[in-house]
Amino acid sequence: MKDRALALAGLLQAVQLVQQMAQTGQAQTTPLAASIDSLFRFDAESPEDVFDGAANLRPGLERLVAQLDGGAGRDPALTRMAMTVLHLERKFIAHPRAPQVVHEALEDVARQRQLNGPTHPTVLARLGELYALEVSPIGPRVLVQGNPVYLGQPDVVGEVRATLLAALRAAVLWRQLGGSYWDFLFGRRALTQAARDWLEQSR
Repeated sequence: MKDRALALAGLLQAVQLVQQMAQTGQAQTTPLAASIDSLFRFDAESPEDVFDGAANLRPGLERLVAQLDGGAGRDPALTRMAMTVLHLERKFIAHPRAPQVVHEALEDVARQRQLNGPTHPTVLARLGELYALEVSPIGPRVLVQGNPVYLGQPDVVGEVRATLLAALRAAVLWRQLGGSYWDFLFGRRALTQAARDWLEQSR
């Protein structure tokens, strides 16, 4: 359950960044870099290695606790986005060609990421294009609500799509670790405690 909590934190961190972009036109740099960089950690030895340490997921872990506690800090919009991404993950993995196409494309983009870093505009633009061409058509579409001024800017739209690709990566990881919807029905307390343990460990 501890590793699944980390994967869900990765998912929530990514959709929270998407929400920030949609509302303000920008996102926190360090969490964004960790989320985008997870796309290129093909040979990670552990879930923690996917994100280069739990400390890089503190915003996501804090959000996971807030969402599962069910108190005033819970954000229904983030829950809807996260659940849509989990639904998308199932259709993506079942698709006959999309996973392989996306993997090969990421290997290609990895060269630019190595030269320029994960949040370079060119890297984000290519990832956004990859999401638009190979993932979004599979459906369901993730509904992103925000300021029309920012959502009308091509650069912001590309960054949103790139970050949704990172959210999908975390969803795939969660499923690979044995995650299922039963976690949300019967494992909420264990997930919450696991997230708190990660937060304590990453101080």
